[in-house]
Amino acid sequence: MGSASSAYRVIYLDVDGRSQKVVFSRFCSPCDIKELFCTATGLSRNTTISLLDSTGAMVSIDPTMPNNSERSPYKVVPITGGQLADKEELFQNVLTQVAEQFSRAFKINELKTEVTNRLAMLEKRVELEGMKVVEIEKCRSDIKKLREEMASRNNSNFLDDNKKLTPRRDVPSYPKYMLSQQTIDALRKPTFDVWLWESNEMLSCLEHMYHDLGLVKDFNINPITLKRWLLCIHDNYRNNPFHNFRHCFCVAQMMYSMIYLCNLQDKFTQVDILILVTAAVCHDLDHPGYNNTYQINARTELAVRYNDISPLENHHCAVAFQIFSQPDCNIFANFDPEAFKQIRQGTITLILATDMARHGEILDSFKQKVDNFDFTNEEHVTCLKMLLIKCCDISNEVRPMEVAEPWVDCLLEEYFMQSDREKAEGLPVAPFMDREKVTKPTAQIGFIKFVLIPMFETVMKLFPQIEEVMVQPLRESRDRYEELKQIDDAMNEVQKKKRENLTMGGKKK
Repeated sequence: MGSASSAYRVIYLDVDGRSQKVVFSRFCSPCDIKELFCTATGLSRNTTISLLDSTGAMVSIDPTMPNNSERSPYKVVPITGGQLADKEELFQNVLTQVAEQFSRAFKINELKTEVTNRLAMLEKRVELEGMKVVEIEKCRSDIKKLREEMASRNNSNFLDDNKKLTPRRDVPSYPKYMLSQQTIDALRKPTFDVWLWESNEMLSCLEHMYHDLGLVKDFNINPITLKRWLLCIHDNYRNNPFHNFRHCFCVAQMMYSMIYLCNLQDKFTQVDILILVTAAVCHDLDHPGYNNTYQINARTELAVRYNDISPLENHHCAVAFQIFSQPDCNIFANFDPEAFKQIRQGTITLILATDMARHGEILDSFKQKVDNFDFTNEEHVTCLKMLLIKCCDISNEVRPMEVAEPWVDCLLEEYFMQSDREKAEGLPVAPFMDREKVTKPTAQIGFIKFVLIPMFETVMKLFPQIEEVMVQPLRESRDRYEELKQIDDAMNEVQKKKRENLTMGGKKK
């Protein structure tokens, strides 16, 4: 698997006598891995579990846990009873801590966010610790009273917003990672291995992009503000299997590489370049891990707020500009109101374009313009920028196989989480998200053949230079998954014949 092999782990679990393969990044926390194992074995994601090897010895659940094989899967054992008996004491301790923070909040304004986070943690524990209904209701009542009292003491509605929108004043800079010349050169290419980097290294890479493209100098962006903004961006991506900060970094890095590959700085204004990169960084902020279809079918708060119209993408835009509204995070502070309005509108337009429900509309619009494309025509340029961010958003299969394939596992894991929830809630389930129906080859072949290749080949008409480094890898990926599907189909046919032979043998007896 090359250099990416150490970036993710493969573990096999015993699920009702059959082996279940689980793939996770080495950057996952032990809690994330435990939840993944619970999901894979059909347990509630918040079940307390132990992991046993074939000898019955306990295995530590963390990113460094030893690999096993399909023939020696680990057994997942739920823990119940007395081991959870301390939850009431735990709850009381948390409530006491919240009360302490609550009393301090009236004295020090900066503690608002900390109190909010404590409340959020308390609510989560109430929901997840498995308490009795009467205990849950009492806790909810306590939380409600606390919220109401806080609201009455302060006119702001910060307690209604659990997002981490307050910049880190105490951490003006993340640990600086000095980029080597090798990394700087690799960062400009679609082959960049996005799995090899820690969060602070990815933040340093993003910071480098803004400096390298001349955006910091040309727009007089305060370098410390840029750091604070990137930290706040990082804090407002959730720890989903797929839609997380690493995905944000992937999209921004692919945009950065396309800017160089297509010589976009010779064709676009610097404002356009700023909008392209910033929209890529912000495009999935606070993604909840459940797509628009779920939001609309489940009638979630986001779907109601945005009238079923691109609820997630509208939310990403809203969170982005809530962050920009913080003076310590406003990288656009030196723009005049009219210029800021242009950047705001341009960024919103691009983030909204990432809704895949609009894929056909945007691609068709560009196809009508590409043969007579005019870089001086604002409508043409806007349409191209929309298509570019779409390309970057779903560009994983452009990358080398060892970098691209782990993303498929991450996406399927997020799909399965959603479909499991939809089944539990009695909502419609898309076949491509159903763990009982989809395989990796079937998930990828149609997407590559009918979405990715046609879109990138259309962009190739304007920028022929992308064929070798972007379109050709897509064609190779399609061919590889088609071969895998043929192997899967052949194996399934063999299994089917074996079952038929067994059935016939039973009848003869």
